[in-house]
Parts: sequence; structure tokens; C-alpha cells
Amino acid sequence: MTRMTELPGAVPVFPLPGALLLPRARLPLHLFEPRYLQMLEDALKTPSRLIGMVQPNARPNGDKDALHRIGCAGRVTQFSETEDGRYMITLSGISRFRLGDEIEGFTPYRRFEVNWDGFGRDQGGPEHDGGFDREGFLDLLDRYFAARDLSADWATLKDADNELLINSLSMLLDFEPEEKQALLEAPSLSTRRETLVTLIEYALRGGQSEDILQ
Repeated sequence: MTRMTELPGAVPVFPLPGALLLPRARLPLHLFEPRYLQMLEDALKTPSRLIGMVQPNARPNGDKDALHRIGCAGRVTQFSETEDGRYMITLSGISRFRLGDEIEGFTPYRRFEVNWDGFGRDQGGPEHDGGFDREGFLDLLDRYFAARDLSADWATLKDADNELLINSLSMLLDFEPEEKQALLEAPSLSTRRETLVTLIEYALRGGQSEDILQ
């Protein structure tokens, strides 16, 4: 595992709307654009093999290059090449970070200075959520899946530990990029779970704005 003292001062950044990576979770990605194939090649040459996942930030001024300031870095732990030169990779979440200045240079992809301060907990063992009503949460999830005509591997969901369950659903469910960002920035597992419940309840009411939790 990469330790905090080994984390680099700069990382390549992959801005991908709706793609959420969380610490101790895994994100599969399909790379095919030449700039991101170059990013992968360069990342594999570094000791940490890190790539930073960041959500684009849709600002009113229309700046298509604007990014949210908090992202999550993942270590390339698996990769395979297809016959036509594309790559399927897996990023294992290491730690969140804050974006600093963009590094101007000759790479076709974007690189940023990053600050890891305040995210030391990301480097520890699994988080626990003492207030988690697992039975009630799974019932809510069942209603959400039924409303969207989605199938689920309920045996796997029921066997997953609390952190894996909450983080996996945060990454996989079809929320808007801004909602994904809120899940990323949640300071603890319990606040992420509360945010996730809020989003699911909101979606079940068709986006009606009223008190979420009764």
C-alpha cells in the first residue's frame, strides 16, 4: 500500500463526469483516447502508479476546463490491452486530495500539484458506521431498484461489509456528477451514508423537494 509519506506532490488527472473513486474501492476504466493512453504509460513508469480522478465543474461562466477541487487518487492495480490498442484498467482508491496549481508542460493530459493534508484517514483501515440501520437501508435500496427496474446481486450486497456496501453503491448508482461530488467530499462513512440515503429518497419521490428523512 502507498503510504502518505510516499504520495507524490503532483498527479496526472483524468476528468470524467460521473466516475467516482473512493478510498479502498476499485474503479474499472476503459481508456482509448491517445492522451489517456499516454497518461497510463507515464503513470506505470512511476513508483506510485497513481492517476487522479476529478469531476469536471460545470460553472455558470461555461469554462469547460474547470474542475472540482477535491478528487481521489487511485493506483493502477490491473491493466490489459485489447487487440485494437485500447486498455482496460482498474484503479484502487488510495486517498483523496485537493487540487493545487495546474502544471504546464508537454504532456497531452492534465497534471496538477496536489495536497493530501486532511485526508490521512483515507490511508487507514476500513471505516465503521455505528449508526447504520442495515436492514432499513437494504429495504430502501430494494424500493429504489424496483422503481428503476434494476436487478441486483442481493446475496453479495447482504454479505458486503458496511464500508464496501456504502462506497460501492455511491460509485455505481446513477447520480448526477454534482451528487457524486457530494458523496466524495463526505468527511466520514456515516455522513456518506446519510448523503446516499438522502439521494435515494429524493430519487424515489421523483426529485420533489421536501424533507428527505421522515
